Amino acid sequence: MTSPTVGVLALQGNVREHLAALTAAGATAVPVRRTSELDAVDAIVLPGGESTTMSKLLDVFELLEPLRARLRAGMPAYGSCAGMILLAEEILDGRPDQHQLGGLDVVVRRNAFGRQADSFETDLEFDGLPGGPVHAVFIRAPWVEKTGGEVEVLASVPHVDVAGAAAGRPVAIRQGAVLATSFHPELTGDGRVHDLFVDMVRTS
Repeated sequence: MTSPTVGVLALQGNVREHLAALTAAGATAVPVRRTSELDAVDAIVLPGGESTTMSKLLDVFELLEPLRARLRAGMPAYGSCAGMILLAEEILDGRPDQHQLGGLDVVVRRNAFGRQADSFETDLEFDGLPGGPVHAVFIRAPWVEKTGGEVEVLASVPHVDVAGAAAGRPVAIRQGAVLATSFHPELTGDGRVHDLFVDMVRTS
């Protein structure tokens, strides 16, 4: 599978940026809004955006159960920020009517980094990525509170003075064919996370 077809859930959020990053990583990138489009892809990206809005739109577009079924069947998935929240088995500080897709045996705290005015940037050591640290920007981002036994932590917030309560929190994780980051690599021009995911799709 030299050029896998990777869909980007195109209901809300940073769709265009993920499509561009996936194309640069060698995938055939397509937006997904319908079940027929989901059926045609090898993998899915759940973009950053507003997790409660995306959750509601999954219902409106009748994608919730088909997406859950594909994930249970082993379809590779990557979620950034809001996408991480949707992929988690459990969230803290979420809305009671918010849907979870599953795929990651983790507990995630929604909006853990605070409001938009409380954005935080740092360089992360990211296991499995060549080329040195990843510069990460966290805006109303989640972090991982608890991981299950099959979850691999790829990056955590370093213990620096400005990190505060975020220090040591996992912000990039993988479980099998499912990858998630708290931050938005699609917005920084660093294509290495998308390269990693496309390689995961090729080998899955």
